[in-house]
Amino acid sequence: MLAGGQGSRLRPYTDDRPKPMVEIPGTGTPIIGHQLNWLATEGVTDAVVSCGHLAEVLEEWLASADLPLRVTTVVENEPLGRGGGLKYAAASLPDPDRPWYATNGDIWTRFSLREMAGFHHERDAAATLALARPRIPWGAVETDEFGHVLDFIEAPPSPYLINAGVYVFSADFTNLLPDRGDHERTTFPRLARERRLAGYPLPHGAYWRAIDTAKDLTEAAKELATGGPADKS
Repeated sequence: MLAGGQGSRLRPYTDDRPKPMVEIPGTGTPIIGHQLNWLATEGVTDAVVSCGHLAEVLEEWLASADLPLRVTTVVENEPLGRGGGLKYAAASLPDPDRPWYATNGDIWTRFSLREMAGFHHERDAAATLALARPRIPWGAVETDEFGHVLDFIEAPPSPYLINAGVYVFSADFTNLLPDRGDHERTTFPRLARERRLAGYPLPHGAYWRAIDTAKDLTEAAKELATGGPADKS
């Protein structure tokens, strides 16, 4: 799990804690706590967290929390980038000869990782990324060919799928990651050209939200209050 970013767009919440340690309002649990609970319900028994910014705050919480799985932390002494951070964390995997999951530490989601792993295996991919279809944060205007306004659509679904920040990697994928830098600019494009990169669309109705801004925190709290992701944390 990548948890080393500074979360500058979430300030002032991230002035004294790393982004994954920001609490979802009304839950009493930080983002990473929700994510670890979800991973455990999906059968994950061990997690490696790559820390950086204010790592001591995250490590202190992990040491005191009642966690549903075993967690190891590794600390980047200098920023390695997302790809470098993944490779650094992968060196501490308990079973490096098996496929592994990876997640960004700033998302809140619920879907079947087991089904995603099956999708990955069927396609014999080197890497599989979950794909989400977020809602556009602005209202859209529909017009006809003459420029007449036909309708207003509040926060419509995006016509494009995006990287949801959850991955399944084959065992040998680790060797393809850069020691420093962003795998989405290096490793992923190369695998896509080789047709070794798969994309798993999140099932209809699956909950997914990236927590990037204060507005995202507010929206996540609203969704929870109106029957959002089931979470026992």
